[in-house]
Amino acid sequence: MIHIQSQINLKEHNTFGISAFAKAYTNITTVTQLTDALSYYHDQEVFLLGGGSNMLILKDIEKPVLHLNIKGIEILEENKDHILVTSMAGENWHEFVMHCIENNWAGIENLALIPGNVGTSPIQNIGAYGIELKDVFHSCDVIDIKTGEHKQLSLADCQFGYRDSIFKNEARGQYVITAVTFKLTNLNKTDNYDFKTSYGAIQNELEQLDGSLSIEKVARAVVNIRSSKLPDSKILGNSGSFFKNPIIKKEIYDDLLRMHPELPHYPVNDSLVKVPAGWLIDRCGFKGKRYGDAGIHDKQALVLVNHGEATGSEVLQVARTIQQAVKDRYGIEIDTEVNLINE
Repeated sequence: MIHIQSQINLKEHNTFGISAFAKAYTNITTVTQLTDALSYYHDQEVFLLGGGSNMLILKDIEKPVLHLNIKGIEILEENKDHILVTSMAGENWHEFVMHCIENNWAGIENLALIPGNVGTSPIQNIGAYGIELKDVFHSCDVIDIKTGEHKQLSLADCQFGYRDSIFKNEARGQYVITAVTFKLTNLNKTDNYDFKTSYGAIQNELEQLDGSLSIEKVARAVVNIRSSKLPDSKILGNSGSFFKNPIIKKEIYDDLLRMHPELPHYPVNDSLVKVPAGWLIDRCGFKGKRYGDAGIHDKQALVLVNHGEATGSEVLQVARTIQQAVKDRYGIEIDTEVNLINE
């Protein structure tokens, strides 16, 4: 049984705090409700809403909105080294990370405090501080929106790339993810674990804490770093990093380095280099700027913010201005990481 509401403001359901209305809204708390809703709207295209964290709504949503709030965490399999843990799509991502840490399951501690829900994490192949979702992903349960068929997709099926997956390409709009299964290291039964602490400022932050190493300490270090740079969306509307870090050819980077010797980079392989988008934006003078209620965070230039009543279109205009300035100065195109809704 599903309950459909009309003209629901989604301001509280997106981390940017953009005021936009759903013509028809249904809160989904079970897989059965989801199946019923997809059947009910079989002849219409639906809009799937998760934690509302990686999106910028540009106008009211005319499609029926299905808000996925399916909860639950269970252990599928456990052996000496690893544990398979399944989380339903509606679980909050950070809360799931902390649940794993409390149970001594390692692998996602570097991904602490990333906004959003578990169900949308494979779409973006979320990543931070040297770890990506694909590194711990086992499989995900999906429903084909058109046929209603239930399927399980493997790591290979999902075709993960940098902030990319099959869900953003050929399978875009085809599936709804209902659950994700992770292959984590079971520290209750093994000490064989490779901590990832070399990326960014994690090692420095660990030393500031007390120098000891544990998954709880790594997560705390990540939370401290992210909190120092990123605003709380409950206080200042935002969607975390608005832009992807561009990956360019090494020869292009070498040419840029001659003109900008201070330009930082992270090697991807022998021929490609990742350049921090936040650095590029900061050097173009945007950090802390404000255009009405839309602006750029004063501590992290990658983060666009809503100071109160900005519209999605106003935030997008700021993003386009930044993109053009970076291209004009460095010849580098930076792409948006957030999904633009109703563009």
